[in-house]
Amino acid sequence: MFDGLEMGLFPIAARPAIQDLLNVTDDAVVGQWNGILVASFLFGAAAGGLLFGWLGDKIGRVRTMALSIAAYSVFTGACYFATHPWQLGVLRFFAALGMGGEWSLGVALVMEYWPEKLRPFLAGVIGAAANVGFLAIAVLGMTFAVTPDLWRWIMLAGAAPAVLAVFIILFIPESERWKRSVSAGAAKPIREIFSSALLGPTLLAICFASIPLIATWGGVSGFLPLWADQLAGEGNPYAKGTTQVLISIGAIIGCLAAPVIGGKIGRRPVYFGLCLLSLMICQFLFREWWEYGFYFLFTTAVAGCLTAAFYGWLPLYLPELFPTRVRATGQGLSFNFGRIFAAIGAMTTGQMMGFFEGSYPRACSTITLVYIVGLVLIWFAPETKGKPLPD
Repeated sequence: MFDGLEMGLFPIAARPAIQDLLNVTDDAVVGQWNGILVASFLFGAAAGGLLFGWLGDKIGRVRTMALSIAAYSVFTGACYFATHPWQLGVLRFFAALGMGGEWSLGVALVMEYWPEKLRPFLAGVIGAAANVGFLAIAVLGMTFAVTPDLWRWIMLAGAAPAVLAVFIILFIPESERWKRSVSAGAAKPIREIFSSALLGPTLLAICFASIPLIATWGGVSGFLPLWADQLAGEGNPYAKGTTQVLISIGAIIGCLAAPVIGGKIGRRPVYFGLCLLSLMICQFLFREWWEYGFYFLFTTAVAGCLTAAFYGWLPLYLPELFPTRVRATGQGLSFNFGRIFAAIGAMTTGQMMGFFEGSYPRACSTITLVYIVGLVLIWFAPETKGKPLPD
């Protein structure tokens, strides 16, 4: 949940922060800088997934997760002191190192600790919890309009989860699966995930994470709140918060449902269905005929449900592709390496904003065509329904 709080801070603070730091209001300029800052975050998360995932396979899930949470909390709070967008980009990069690591370690710890039959439900809880954090930040955005004068305080609040790191060290037990794996011999996780035995699963996992990450960060999560703010105009300072609330509510539902359905009918059919439905809703949503109102917001909630449901499916499927000794590294690299492609997608959307003369819908409808790749690629992956988590 706390990583969702951290990630949710910036979408509602980005526009006023850029406007304040550059003293501009031009949508094309704001969109381009937003793309750069989102990309900085995603590159950092990719590096953090590899760094902290590797460390988690070496020294344990619990200690490494505490370090990752401390990192993202401190650097998010430090954004308060930024005086230029490039400084925000640097601080977001270092904060994202911790966020990328926290995801891979948290998923590994939960999936290894609980019984097999509960894994689909718990995968949904992991995905939904992050969106509960997004929802809390969105409610804050509705309650207090984030203006160029207030964005710094929003970022400073992001330092609060550092307290959680102390709680984890004191009260969370280490994974018994990891302990048994370590006792069997020292692992070389980075070398092993790129060995002939695991190279195929690693590359597929990167692709399966990249597709929804590109579409959400380059579309629904990264740019839709900004577009809603533009549609609503200066007369409605709560548009971003309202939009993010609805995206988050839809996302919670989608994250809980997708892995449970995947546990019933299989992982591959669910991923295919999510790609198809997400493609359809995004192509419908990102059109220039919209006015800010009920139908726009309802469609936003549906888009949030479908496009974020992947983040309940991924914690279920990715751990099933890797043995315990390399699980944190494998799934961490796969999910967070996908964020590199998402960073490219976010920068591409930002650049297309300039090409399309500041048009959010034309840029976002183009980037979300990436779901077409997932419709084909999923059928090359193994079906893991009913199989135990690899040791």
